Amino acid sequence: MSTLTVIDNEHVVLYYHTDTKIVHHIYQPTIHGEYIKEQLNAGVELLKEHGAEKWLSDNHLFNDLPEDDVKWINDVWIKNAIDAGWKYWALVVPEADMGRMNMMEFVEVFGGMGVRVMVFTDPDEAMNWLVNVDE
Repeated sequence: MSTLTVIDNEHVVLYYHTDTKIVHHIYQPTIHGEYIKEQLNAGVELLKEHGAEKWLSDNHLFNDLPEDDVKWINDVWIKNAIDAGWKYWALVVPEADMGRMNMMEFVEVFGGMGVRVMVFTDPDEAMNWLVNVDE
């Protein structure tokens, strides 16, 4: 798999897998605020630039998001992502209960807006599903 590293800092790593056209992030427990906005907006740009439709969110280390971030994601970001062509989301859920509950809200909202969502506990299984979902 050919991979570009787009962002790599103490809060998040954002990859783009060129051969499978998959946007892929790995969150650390510290992501929030401007860091999450930067990463999610960069992912939207990757969707647009490459005609990509798939996103792997590895959130297994994730804890919780402040309400301001949740509101921005639901009110602003999701529309931009769907407009950019996002159709398939593989979510690796957090280990922490609070983080898992936070993610389930996004699963409901995004699924209701037409994104096909599958939830996983293993990143490899999530990637495998994304690679094969539209074949």
